[in-house]
Amino acid sequence: MPNANESNAARPAADALAGALPGLSEAQTRGLQELLRVSPVADEIARRFQEAGFRLALVGGSVRDALLGRLGNDLDFTTDARPGQVLKLVKGWADAVWDVGIAFGTVGARKDTPTGSFLIEITTYRSEAYDRTSRKPEVTYGDTIEQDLVRRDFTVNAMAVDLPGRGFVDPHHGLEDLEARLLRTPATPEESFSDDPLRMMRAARFAAQLNFTPAPEVVAAMTAMAERITIVSAERVQAELNKLLLAEHPVLGLRLLVDTGLADHVLPELPALKLEEDEHHRHKDVYEHSLTVLEQAIALEQDGPDLTLRLAALLHDIGKPRTRRFESDGRVSFHHHEMVGAKLTRKRMRELKYSKELIDDVSRLVELHLRFHGYGGGEWTDSAVRRYVADAGPLLERLHKLTRSDCTTRNRKKAATLSRTYDGLEERIAQLKEQEELDAIRPALDGNQIMELLGLRPGPAVGKAYKHLLELRMEHGPMEHEAAVTALKQWWAQEQQGH
Repeated sequence: MPNANESNAARPAADALAGALPGLSEAQTRGLQELLRVSPVADEIARRFQEAGFRLALVGGSVRDALLGRLGNDLDFTTDARPGQVLKLVKGWADAVWDVGIAFGTVGARKDTPTGSFLIEITTYRSEAYDRTSRKPEVTYGDTIEQDLVRRDFTVNAMAVDLPGRGFVDPHHGLEDLEARLLRTPATPEESFSDDPLRMMRAARFAAQLNFTPAPEVVAAMTAMAERITIVSAERVQAELNKLLLAEHPVLGLRLLVDTGLADHVLPELPALKLEEDEHHRHKDVYEHSLTVLEQAIALEQDGPDLTLRLAALLHDIGKPRTRRFESDGRVSFHHHEMVGAKLTRKRMRELKYSKELIDDVSRLVELHLRFHGYGGGEWTDSAVRRYVADAGPLLERLHKLTRSDCTTRNRKKAATLSRTYDGLEERIAQLKEQEELDAIRPALDGNQIMELLGLRPGPAVGKAYKHLLELRMEHGPMEHEAAVTALKQWWAQEQQGH
């Protein structure tokens, strides 16, 4: 709990703020009062700036989230002090300071209090714009908070609390838009998106995070200016896409990206799933199916949002457009679309600069997402179950979720049958795990033992012998040491005869 002095210092600002906002609902008033009550650091640091002759205000997402009742411990401030002056004011007060964003006018700090640690970003009043050919914003500093707020992305992020105790700053009616759950830009959308094209993706991200609706003029500008996103670096696009995918309603954001044409430039495989209309309904709408699979996968998450699973669910069928065939009997086939999809997933994720580990995991899930359907009515052998587990490796639990999510049929009987069949597979896996070490399937003999028994030096023959023993392990289960030695020597004798 904050000490008495901290609480008393924060209360006048909270009372003044509540009095200055008679139009606030009781919940919103409580939200802003809570912001100031739990953040005595806000008044502490504001007084330091005030004593040095500068202004400081809580701004943007911190104010928005307080009004929405979802404030965390990340606080954003804006000030008329220049970055070098900000550094001097926070050093000696903060428990940690970093200046990695100082070129863009931002100083970061951490302040530890009895109620927890606060991560703080203080940004000098600024305006920034993109050159038509540049991937980096040009930063210029401003002199007033009004100048700063007009360059913010959306009106709901262009509100500020001027500290200590100077009231609420909302020149662009962000509070009204917050009540209406509407995304508008402080300047015209064309100006805003021209200054920083990534804001178009942020509109989709906020739709996904907050369930807000972009204003018609915002959607129109996004559609007209979609190609402008191509000057933004892949790393910034990826970061925005991740936030969208990890949000509470990612499908809302993804639909906006597709409908405005932004996805054509950042994730073209997604709109490509909108295959031309099939008047005979011989196959599902792959685009709608993929969005449904994503929602169903999210419903199966147990430990919070899982980016690997969500990417795999979204991309699992992106190989279908390239593999679609109209068969002579009237059916439509997508043979090997999982293999093609895995390659396309790798290519797109590389272009978006994802890590090798994440690329490997997501593309592997895409490649394996159809494997279960070879299970048929439940007649898999033990060896087939072992291969399923071995091929999935550490991705097995995610593969379970992806496979279950991939059932979007409206035929309840068919859906129930598929679910029961997969229940059966999971039971078989559990039974085999009790009997043998399924999580780390390996032969009874390692490479060193193989070399010693066969008198070999390191080389291809050792790998070939290991692979043979692994195949026996898959087919027959665990082997006793002596049986493995015998099998190895028999295989080697046949190899020698073959040469």
